[in-house]
Amino acid sequence: MIPEIDLVLLQEKQESEIDKLRQGIEDVGFITLRNTSISRREVEDVLAAYRCFFRLPDALKEHVDMALSGSNRGWGASGSEQVDPAANPDYKQVFDCGFELPDDDPLRRSGLGVYAPNLWPENMPGFREEIVKYYGKAMDVSKQILREIAAQIGQNSSYFDDKFDRPMALLRGNYYPQRPEWAGDKDFGIATHTDYGCLTLLATDGTPGLEVRRRGGGWIPVSAEPGVFIVNFGEMLQMWTGGKVRATPHRVKGTDQERVSIPMFFNPNYDTNVAAEGSGENVLAGEHLSKRYDETYIHLKTLEPQ
Repeated sequence: MIPEIDLVLLQEKQESEIDKLRQGIEDVGFITLRNTSISRREVEDVLAAYRCFFRLPDALKEHVDMALSGSNRGWGASGSEQVDPAANPDYKQVFDCGFELPDDDPLRRSGLGVYAPNLWPENMPGFREEIVKYYGKAMDVSKQILREIAAQIGQNSSYFDDKFDRPMALLRGNYYPQRPEWAGDKDFGIATHTDYGCLTLLATDGTPGLEVRRRGGGWIPVSAEPGVFIVNFGEMLQMWTGGKVRATPHRVKGTDQERVSIPMFFNPNYDTNVAAEGSGENVLAGEHLSKRYDETYIHLKTLEPQ
């Protein structure tokens, strides 16, 4: 079972919630989270904004196609990502936006793809504002969760704070259509994978589809109504904590219902060393993330090395 946690009670240090968080980070790799500062209405509003975008004709979405950007900002068409090299490219669509640095910031001037400028569709009044507003709220909740995790891995609750002041935080809208009739054993909305970064805060429209791999094999279906969040932990956080936090494989095979979900992939500053403490190694968060993006996005796989 996936532990269900009340964030307010967790922050009040109720032992039952701490036990569930410990189970989530050490054993399951997933939790569900309720009673956050993001309301159901706010989630429904941002879900509606993404739905409006995905319903646009492809000819209009192509104006913000991330394949034109050299980064992962904007629209990704069906087949634009391949998270599992043993499976076919994922048949979902996405819209990605990230943390924008000031023009004079050295990391911005360096041209790093993880801080690339965002692309926004024209003729969609209010879309950008809705997404940006939710982006800030999702980052705030993600920071709160990390503070609680820090306490469970033997660190001060502020341990992660200064590593996330210029975060490589990626907010995504996912659109999963009905599973196509042509889909075979190697076709998925998103194939089996672990998330690449630290923490994922996932809002959904309540439609089933997400499956989490059990330790002993098989799959656990996971769903949550709007306003309740599914939280999982990525391979970067597993590495950073020396395995104290678990990254769990998951997938969306697809059903006879379309589905929209909104993950906030909350990742640290580019220059953060995410190697395990005491390992003597130096693993830059930005280099790890960039490598994984280059392995996943079809348009980045085909770029010539610089």
